[in-house]
Amino acid sequence: MIAFYPQIKQFHIVIALLSGALFALRGGFALAGARWPRAWPVKWLSYAIDTSLLTAAMMLLTILPWAMFANGWLLAKILLIVAYVVLGVLAMRPHRSGRARALYYASALLAFATIYGIARAHHPLGWLARWLA
Repeated sequence: MIAFYPQIKQFHIVIALLSGALFALRGGFALAGARWPRAWPVKWLSYAIDTSLLTAAMMLLTILPWAMFANGWLLAKILLIVAYVVLGVLAMRPHRSGRARALYYASALLAFATIYGIARAHHPLGWLARWLA
């Protein structure tokens, strides 16, 4: 399976960016009062993208040597993914106040950006690793 590592990694990156872009688009329009972000076809598209993302992540996890994750960047990323999902779900719930949903939405986007930074840097501090480590 190591022979397919570059393709799986590239797919994972593209689908992760697609997942974040779809969430940003859906969340922004949902906050503006649009109804289509909560429509079933859009939800199912989101589920399909996220399932593909998780599948690619699990494949990469089985391919890479465990020593690569020794500095804790993967654990930090996984914990932030859980926070991102929870914040995203809270942001998309229509029965919350607009202010609360906006706060959850902004927090989810910040979590996504931090996850991306951690993934790029392969360091738990993400973007900050350059200056603090």
